Amino acid sequence: MFDSLLVANRGEIACRIMRTASAMGIRTVAVYSDADVHAQHVRLADVAIRIGAAPARESYLDISAVLDAAQATAAEAIHPGYGFLSENAEFAAACGDRGFIFVGPSADAIRTMGSKIEAKRMVAAAGTPVVPGYHGDEQSDEQLARQAQAVGFPLLIKASAGGGGKGMRLVMAADEFPAALSGARREAAAFGDDRVLLERYLQAAKHLEVQILADQSGHTLHLNERDCSVQRRHQKLVEEAPGPSVSDELRRLLGAAAVQAAKCVGYVGAGTVEFITQGDEFYFMEMNTRLQVEHPVTEAITGLDLVEWQLRIAAGENLDMSQDEVRRQGHAVEVRIYAENPRNRFLPSTGTLVHLEFPKNVRVDSGVIAGDVVSVHYDPMLAKVIAHGPNREAAIARLDAALKHTRVAGVEHNVAYLRRVIAHPAFREGGYTTGLVEQLANELVAEPGPTFAICALIALQRMNAAADPWGRGDGFRLNEPPRYKLQVLQGKQILDLCLSSDGALVDGVTFSVTDITCNEATPGYQVSCRIEGQHVDARVVQADANVFVMCGGDTQRFALNVHDAASYASQIGSSDRVTSPMPGQVISLSVAKGDRVKAGDVLLVIEAMKMEHNIQAPQSGVVRQVNCAVGERVDDGVELIVLGE
Repeated sequence: MFDSLLVANRGEIACRIMRTASAMGIRTVAVYSDADVHAQHVRLADVAIRIGAAPARESYLDISAVLDAAQATAAEAIHPGYGFLSENAEFAAACGDRGFIFVGPSADAIRTMGSKIEAKRMVAAAGTPVVPGYHGDEQSDEQLARQAQAVGFPLLIKASAGGGGKGMRLVMAADEFPAALSGARREAAAFGDDRVLLERYLQAAKHLEVQILADQSGHTLHLNERDCSVQRRHQKLVEEAPGPSVSDELRRLLGAAAVQAAKCVGYVGAGTVEFITQGDEFYFMEMNTRLQVEHPVTEAITGLDLVEWQLRIAAGENLDMSQDEVRRQGHAVEVRIYAENPRNRFLPSTGTLVHLEFPKNVRVDSGVIAGDVVSVHYDPMLAKVIAHGPNREAAIARLDAALKHTRVAGVEHNVAYLRRVIAHPAFREGGYTTGLVEQLANELVAEPGPTFAICALIALQRMNAAADPWGRGDGFRLNEPPRYKLQVLQGKQILDLCLSSDGALVDGVTFSVTDITCNEATPGYQVSCRIEGQHVDARVVQADANVFVMCGGDTQRFALNVHDAASYASQIGSSDRVTSPMPGQVISLSVAKGDRVKAGDVLLVIEAMKMEHNIQAPQSGVVRQVNCAVGERVDDGVELIVLGE
């Protein structure tokens, strides 16, 4: 076994790899960008070294910088994690050329399987069915448009070298194809290959994948399947193992096909073969030549540490089990917690994590703690929460209880959204497809109701009472019961709040509030009460002029400086002023001063957190002013375009 390992990645996956390596007695080396000087993976490593500026292309994607760091720190092996350089054949080859052990397959295997076009050709030749579509070398816009007509709509455009939903577009009709192709190519270019393929879109499909392990002697195992069908914008949200609707026969066929695909390229290490299934039919989709984000559910049901086996195989050790010895014990479910706003089209969210707390009775893979900054430069995933139980029902129940007690403040997040997904009967039934969350879109995003505002009011009254008595805001009047009145801003809405012995008023509506307790916690206050007879537990934390209320996995932010915040909200809410919904970089601008636009037209495209976001016209009109340019970085709320009649 080698003595030292450089992890060429960041965030939760870097931390996860380092924990296993450290337990094996291996010295760990972290690399970091200027944005990650204080990141958790840097703190966790034995040695840390800077490799460049915040943009990934100037740091984590810079092959020379990573290899120079490995040499400077006397690392013997390099683990790429997932994302960044993990499926870059040139990087794998360069590691070998510089004398480092690459923890992964050969450059040739990465190159073959990393191209979705080449991979489909290879496995089809070996007899594995592939989704009908176009996988040709001719890549002109005209040829692709012709082939799209031949494939038929709806179809998927997929970057040949893409992954994680990047470089993928669903096209429902021919007139959408040119813009979708342009967007897919732009995202695909980040992988160093702008080629795309076209696939028929299966509208009632399941996304199943099979984990494989292969040692250097050619011994290859499959470790059962995972169901990854709960997806939004082609990014996985919930994964479970084993698949709840997979029969023993389908499991056998998928496992055999996965092993065959791996052996076709002499695969070594951990990898994942992905399939689309519809009914009893299955089609090869692609192979990921790396560790997957959802690997913990496989670890939970097999009892194997996949990172440990990656390291052992890279060091030349052979797998010490047969296929029959691979176990499948119980059930595991994983969700991905993102810094994003489900109530605002899932736009990513940046900021400082004022509070971050996870329960202790489940596995949590995270690369952040309270006080860390979620920046615009990298993927918005905060953590993965994984629950294991003796059966599916127990695993889901344990996961839901964990999410209920997860507290996140400082950025928007999707925890409450995930709870609604795993609680929905369509998910519980197990036969759901990749269209699940789109079909249930209106049911899965809910408004918070008055509970959060009332809990904020209770905690603020306690804070106020503990402060200077001459500054109290309880509205004391002779011969009147004590009342505590307050104005706050929630989003763009000013709320008038009042708490008295009669209950709570929220914008003039009275709610009964009884059995109130409010105790100091670390941090903030823990509020317990009954609102309209329903028991409520909430944590309330104040940070500067903002109060965050965390309850049941959800979080609401209330601004105390109402006048300044209301003025800002009115500006960004103006229908003739198009503002940036997040920090990011303008990568495409479709209009100029004087152009006429219709409501819904795409005015520009902003790239943030590795994804493109279309900024659309809120109304029809004429472009009066353009305040941004391609390549420019913009902040949240900055005015981009002004429209007029």
